[in-house]
Amino acid sequence: MNAPGRQDTFRSDFRVVGTSPVRPDGIDKVTGKALYGPDFVAPGMLAGAILRSPHPHARIRAIDTRAAEALAGVKAVVTGRDFPQASADEIAIGEAEGNAADLAHNCMAQGKVLYEGHAVAAVAATTREIAEAALRLIVVDYELLPHVTGLEEALLPGAPVLHEGLLTKGCKPAEAKPNAAARQALNRGDPAAALAGAAKVVSRRFVTAPVHQGYIEPHACVALWNTDGQAQIWASSQGHFMIRELTAAILQIPQANIRVTPLEIGGGFGGKTKVYLEPVAMLLSRKAGRPVRLTMSRGEVFRATGPAPGSIIDIRLGAQADGTLAGVEMEFWYNCGAFPGGDALYGVTMAVGHYRLADADITGWDVLSNMPSTAAYRAPGAPQTTFAVESCIDELAQQLGLDPLEMRLKNAVRQGDPGLFGLPHGNVGYIECLEAAKAHPHWTAPLKPGEGRGIAGGLWMNYGGPSTAQVSVADDGSVLVTEGSPDIGGSRASMAIMAAETLGLPYDKVRVTIADTSSIGYSMVTGGSRTTFATGRAVIAAAEGALAELVKRAALIWGVEADEVAWQDGMARCSTGDHAGETLTLAAIAAQAGVTGGPISAEASLNAQGWLPGFAVHICDTAVDTETGHVAITRYTAVQDVGRAIHRDYVEGQLQGGATQGIGWALNEAYLWNAAGLMDNAGFLDYRVPVASDLPMIDTVLVEVPNPHHPYGVKGVGEAPIVPPLAAVANSVSRATGVRMQQLPLAPDRVFAAVNAARG
Repeated sequence: MNAPGRQDTFRSDFRVVGTSPVRPDGIDKVTGKALYGPDFVAPGMLAGAILRSPHPHARIRAIDTRAAEALAGVKAVVTGRDFPQASADEIAIGEAEGNAADLAHNCMAQGKVLYEGHAVAAVAATTREIAEAALRLIVVDYELLPHVTGLEEALLPGAPVLHEGLLTKGCKPAEAKPNAAARQALNRGDPAAALAGAAKVVSRRFVTAPVHQGYIEPHACVALWNTDGQAQIWASSQGHFMIRELTAAILQIPQANIRVTPLEIGGGFGGKTKVYLEPVAMLLSRKAGRPVRLTMSRGEVFRATGPAPGSIIDIRLGAQADGTLAGVEMEFWYNCGAFPGGDALYGVTMAVGHYRLADADITGWDVLSNMPSTAAYRAPGAPQTTFAVESCIDELAQQLGLDPLEMRLKNAVRQGDPGLFGLPHGNVGYIECLEAAKAHPHWTAPLKPGEGRGIAGGLWMNYGGPSTAQVSVADDGSVLVTEGSPDIGGSRASMAIMAAETLGLPYDKVRVTIADTSSIGYSMVTGGSRTTFATGRAVIAAAEGALAELVKRAALIWGVEADEVAWQDGMARCSTGDHAGETLTLAAIAAQAGVTGGPISAEASLNAQGWLPGFAVHICDTAVDTETGHVAITRYTAVQDVGRAIHRDYVEGQLQGGATQGIGWALNEAYLWNAAGLMDNAGFLDYRVPVASDLPMIDTVLVEVPNPHHPYGVKGVGEAPIVPPLAAVANSVSRATGVRMQQLPLAPDRVFAAVNAARG
């Protein structure tokens, strides 16, 4: 739907933008022909395997690999001693920051293991069976150390310390707590005074568990490090340039010495924006002189890669009698795992960014513990704090006797309001999303006995950043787009759509290739909802460059000046002289490229600016069986400001997928550690994600408030859909039961206990 009350200055007569053509890689993926990381085979390839710690915290006194090295068929063994001393200088890691030293330590333990599953040694052998047999021959002498996996316990005086000498970023040493890696803060106005004068104040503690991104394909790669120092890596990831950058930093070699080829990716959602295997495979290959493949098992994925952090959130939120939000005080802690570099910054900035709230004091902490170091998960850090804020708004609306949607409308940010970092908001659409939710039949549909209805809003900042693309025209008139952003959500189709729209061509005349790191200029990771915006801008700029060259070539063919030629409907049209009114198709121009100047192509590299945040509003109905605590989702609607939907089906799919993942986070997903610090549910049988039979059809409403900084109005859409579901589900269950739900997941035993505790 178009945004109500907005004057849309963008074209609405697009030929291809806004349609839903068949995805170019779809057939190969549904028939099993697509090449993923675990599928790739290189000539002479060895099988790799990794020995992982059975302990959550221990000092490595010695590692004896002699028996493993002597086993027939073993070609290489590496341990932490084989890694160079990497730099502790900060570098970008996906959507966060960190340093090469910590990354190297996470890839292979050096001195200490910090979580169950931490890699301690790796083997390359002629078969997987031999490699695994060799692992059993490696003897590791551990000195067991006390461990801590809980947030509150990690901060206590005397808690086991993961990193001696750790300096807490963002606070004075006297303010630091044990294992606190970073402090982030947002302070404005006088929230204490605002809360003191509020008509109602809600004070609550909210708790969430660490959760997994749930991608289907495990981490996998093949590496070949030649004797001349040149290396090749084939991998599934959200950014092959990221793999090149981080692997080079860990191994201290020039980035130009590594060529990374992207394979298809079976899901990522932020969880594949780090390196875990690639540096290890590189070292094994250098020792063995042959390519090496490493593939994680599902248990390794759970135990050794990054989940989203669990959280504890203390919040006080106040409102005036008419529903105007008065002020907020919030302090929260995120469990960021074994190494610094968490989501607290995003938790701080996204918590109340969708509301006009002048008085706020929000402090967030990244806290270390003996669990895998966390990674991004779709709007990293935002769902947890939004859960707290939106739950409190719902409770305030109940106490004030107000409609919870109307209360949000009263406080929603508008164009021109101060944005997340102080600058005025541009063309934002939160008001439009709330109005669309209000107008949707779901909002006013009658509820059945035992059902509750919850609503929640949220936002994600989105991003732009560096991208490169090339557009080249073949002599038959077909067009190839070459770019450097892995396709994790249909970006091949969206790039083809934008190139076709710019050139005036049918969609099926454009093909998109994702090039390796030696074949195209740099593009940052596919993450942060940046790809369609930023790489799309690069594709459009390259297409415009190719179009200008086509016009120039047509002018040469006609013998006129370039300004006498216009490009209309996918062809050149001469406006003056003897050839006035004549046209040349793209194919006709391309066929003469050899005599008019050579190949027709253009490349664009840019650092895309002008991104705008995405806002979402979700409505959730639940039916709660108070005798068992079971919660069933009976109806769900996701509304979002998408800027302009380039491929409508994909955009709807992003909203449905994000909502599904958020529902899983709210109802049944959680990492579970036992008293020994070991994970009890490292597999999809015990870590249960929602499946189709768990959910109703998720309705979607696309609100289009175009971004004027993109030729086709694009805003990122992939992150915001996971932000509201935690609160929408919890608010629905709270309304159904009459008990405010403060801890996720809302598993049957937890809901049953909360309901019965309220009954007394």
